[in-house]
Amino acid sequence: MPAYPNPPDLNARPNGKARLRAGLTRGLARLMHSSGGGELSPERLPTARILVIRPDHLGDLLFLGPAMRWLRARLPDAHIALAVGPWVKPALPGLAGTYDELIEIPFPAFERGERAGAASRWGLLWRWAARLKRRRFDAALIARPDHWWGAMLARFAGVPLRLGFDTPETAPWLTRALPTAHEHAAASNLRLVAALTNDSLNPNPADHPLRFQLSPRDLGEADALLFDIFGVDNVHPLAVIHPGSGAAIKLWEIEKWREIARRLADARARVLITGGPGETELTRAVAAVSSGNVIDLGGQTSFAVLGALLHRADLALGPDSGPLHLAVAVGTPTVHLYGPADPTLFGPWGDPPRHRVIMSPWRCAPCGKFDWLDLPAHGCVRDISIDSVWRAAEDVRLPIHN
Repeated sequence: MPAYPNPPDLNARPNGKARLRAGLTRGLARLMHSSGGGELSPERLPTARILVIRPDHLGDLLFLGPAMRWLRARLPDAHIALAVGPWVKPALPGLAGTYDELIEIPFPAFERGERAGAASRWGLLWRWAARLKRRRFDAALIARPDHWWGAMLARFAGVPLRLGFDTPETAPWLTRALPTAHEHAAASNLRLVAALTNDSLNPNPADHPLRFQLSPRDLGEADALLFDIFGVDNVHPLAVIHPGSGAAIKLWEIEKWREIARRLADARARVLITGGPGETELTRAVAAVSSGNVIDLGGQTSFAVLGALLHRADLALGPDSGPLHLAVAVGTPTVHLYGPADPTLFGPWGDPPRHRVIMSPWRCAPCGKFDWLDLPAHGCVRDISIDSVWRAAEDVRLPIHN
């Protein structure tokens, strides 16, 4: 195992700034008596005003879908408001019909690009607390376990019942903190909504699957695109490779994706290489295979049309990313590559034989660290073998012909 020049210390304490913030927020919470009380009566619960806070990105919102559907079915007459970052709007069809009100908040530390400064973050907190206070919510669910900012927001908004998870910076702002568990994020979300209603449920993907609502327009656009590319209807076998991800450390080598694309094409599959507007250089490089059946679609589809293409496909492959979870949500077999991210927490929420996880061969994976400085030297995902990915593609029964 090679030595990296700038590895993060996996056992390091939080830096001074983080420790200061944690101490100040916990002290402030104690002064405000943030814990205790705030239960909803059984009589009030069916028509309660409930705020669900989820600050993260596309895949995380898809993981919230099963819990939101269960909550909607359990409390059909409640007013459910969903507070999310504006960056997740493309994933909202995964929660269609589950909420009455959408509240877009540019949650600090989750925005892409340059981060807001401390003054801006605190100013945002006070402004949004005042806005939410006027809505008179009865309960707030903080769906991300460590989201202390969201828990504090609910406290300053005067929400009497604040339910979340028992993490050091979040728990002081809650009236009820659930124990954390080494479980999938979708399971944690389901456990959270069941705690609100004092119910018990079995949080598994068979009973509570991911979903993504595809419109006839999206499906029609995908079908037209496939016909324009390949000149036939019902394109099968069809594979989608989505090589990009939100974190550079999750990426596999371009040459390896290119070899997988070549093998798929040699096995008579048609292959689409997909990616967002900022990933066109990556998709172009992966699609550089001497085959007319490997097509670069980088930056050419919306999230919904990508979902429709994935729905038409027989297989989707890629590193841990929102689009791979979208593939699970539309029912397509998948092969996911994992390194630093823990698949127990963030893996495919679906039937394991149809959704294969290929882990890094490194003993330290998953480390949960995404801030390695020397990425070109980092071998975590890079050292996953081509043959292991190819065997997984064959195992999920892609109808290819050698």
